[in-house]
Amino acid sequence: MYTEGMVDLNEMIMVLPLCPPDQKDAKITLIRERTTDRYLPVFEKVLKSHGQDYLVGNKLSRADIHLVELLYYVEELDSSLLANFPLLKALKTRVSNLPTVKKFLQPGSPRKPPLDEKSLEQVKKIFRIN
Repeated sequence: MYTEGMVDLNEMIMVLPLCPPDQKDAKITLIRERTTDRYLPVFEKVLKSHGQDYLVGNKLSRADIHLVELLYYVEELDSSLLANFPLLKALKTRVSNLPTVKKFLQPGSPRKPPLDEKSLEQVKKIFRIN
């Protein structure tokens, strides 16, 4: 159940670079609105309702990893979007400080940086996107 919302928002963010330039501002506005009005409030509410450190069963799960990854994407889009979600920020910090995750997030790790123009052009060419 949790992951469907994560997938929806993740997809909106992932396809943003492929959006035609004349539609990009509208898409960013939609992502910002849905992030703060629909998706993040649900996860904040879950954490608040059970008072535990993680989404499911008070232990780290795949849902937590997916959510934290999504929170990084949200921050890359607009860091102010997390401002009203203290429990999500705490979850992000908690998971990011786990030794293996912390190592993964260090510069030079296998984590991919945000898509640059050169990579975007390669994707468009491969998938024949105008």
